[in-house]
Amino acid sequence: MDQALLLIHNELLGTNLTIYWKSEWCYQVLVSVSQSKKPGEPSIAAVSVSTQHGSVLQLNDTLEEKEICRLEYKFGEFGNYSLLVKHIHNGVNEIACDLVVNENPVDSNLPVSVAFLIGLALIIAVSLLRLLFSLDDFNNWISKAINSQETDRLINSELGSPSRTDPLGGDIQPAAWRPCSPAPRLRCVDTFRGISLILMVFVNYGGGKYWYFKHASWNGLTVADLVFPWFVFIMGSSIFLSMTSILQRGCSKFRLLGKIAWRSFLLICIGIIIVNPNYCLGPLSWDKVRIPGVLQRLGVTYFVVAVLELLFAKPVPENCALERSCFSLGDVTSSWPQWLLVLTLESIWLGLTFFLPVPGCPIGYLGPGGIGDLGKYPNCTGGAAGYIDRLLLGEDHLYQHPSSAVLYHTEVAYDPEGILGTVNSIVMGFFGVQAGKILLYYKDQTKAILIRFTAWGCILGLISVALTKVSENEGFIPVNKNLWSISYVTTLSCFAFFILLVLYPVVDVRGLWTGAPFFYPGMNSILVYVGHEVFENYFPFQWKLQDNQSHKEHLTQNIVATAVWVLVAYVLYRKKIFWKI
Repeated sequence: MDQALLLIHNELLGTNLTIYWKSEWCYQVLVSVSQSKKPGEPSIAAVSVSTQHGSVLQLNDTLEEKEICRLEYKFGEFGNYSLLVKHIHNGVNEIACDLVVNENPVDSNLPVSVAFLIGLALIIAVSLLRLLFSLDDFNNWISKAINSQETDRLINSELGSPSRTDPLGGDIQPAAWRPCSPAPRLRCVDTFRGISLILMVFVNYGGGKYWYFKHASWNGLTVADLVFPWFVFIMGSSIFLSMTSILQRGCSKFRLLGKIAWRSFLLICIGIIIVNPNYCLGPLSWDKVRIPGVLQRLGVTYFVVAVLELLFAKPVPENCALERSCFSLGDVTSSWPQWLLVLTLESIWLGLTFFLPVPGCPIGYLGPGGIGDLGKYPNCTGGAAGYIDRLLLGEDHLYQHPSSAVLYHTEVAYDPEGILGTVNSIVMGFFGVQAGKILLYYKDQTKAILIRFTAWGCILGLISVALTKVSENEGFIPVNKNLWSISYVTTLSCFAFFILLVLYPVVDVRGLWTGAPFFYPGMNSILVYVGHEVFENYFPFQWKLQDNQSHKEHLTQNIVATAVWVLVAYVLYRKKIFWKI
């Protein structure tokens, strides 16, 4: 899977060849080919090459270490190729390198395209049905087709019920709120959370084994790198919206602080249990317990962001259009103490990342270690971030199989949910708080909300452009999920503001989309996340495939598994069952 066969035919007499392979990320020796012994009898070497990205093949004379030829090519999955290296007797005695396709590759992206078109067709079909049911003529036609006796029975049943229900089965009469119970939620917020969660489930289940549904080896972005930061972002929005409503209903700050601490503690405990499965591996050794993890980082981020908002909470004006104190930057200036502390945290991250001395590594190193950087710093994976984790937590308590190991062959443990990266996770959460403040401060002022979402998205996008120089590896601070670099945070926050810019008017203002099916898992996010981790290896989430090297079969399995969790969330929503901690 994701590989092609390359046969290198060396017809050069007296010339050994060294073939170097270069992609966007790596440069290394691919294979050496000995010289041809007789004219017409080439020396042949077979090697597998990656088909995930375009490659550059450079052929050097091994003895003289000079370049003979160079080719750029995008190999196709399961393709069979021959590279013919020979002299051209045209009076100049040049060397030709010709690439020949022996067996055509397959279109590995076809299953993704088909799945996308099927999903799009379903969305269009559901939208058309909703449109039809909204038309009076169509509803009248449906009503006439219904048996009058059955209609009378339903009417009598409705009149005899104690309260009316909405189309989704919920009681439309407002329930009494307890002082410290959560507030009603904006539908776009839960929809965004559901989108992030469903993408996370799909990616964690394998994403069809496509490279763009896997985490980047080091610098750069894939689809898999988007979901966790968006979840943190929308968690920040929910913190502000929920906390403001709870405080307005008279809940004491001390009691709310206790709820925040307890919820953070539970998230961390559940996270440690999830990342240390031992039901198939025998008794778990305390010496090997992994400490960092996704829920652990969410727990710490939630605690810090929520406590910051609780300490400096201010009343939100009822109507910003009429309040003199609510000027154009009121949502920002009202949070200056929080911003000051967040910027202080970011300064600490920058100081430790670029100025902390790490034994055996250059100051400010941000690379993957291993064979990266020509193998100069094999044990420096993650620079200061990796060093702090190994120093404070111990190497045995970290993730042992980081994404950098695949391409860069790193041998030291590195945890992408480590201590230093949590600082920028807090920053990401606070950007989400800012989005929540915009939604609440300018409630019912759609234009003001959209202008501010656009402004924040553009500002953060420009910061990312300045930090990365619009390149993957050449910027001051590259976009890096493993490090949770500040450019990674600003880039993903930029995307998040623009997503809300679309979702808010479509879902909450115009009502053109209910947010389904993403809305349902967004309402039960902890249950879906924990459930998909715990039951990952159980049917119907996984089964034995006929062809383990088929993207189509992996994709089908992963889509079915993800769809089952959407269905579970929908059923629980209809039954009003929500797991909250």
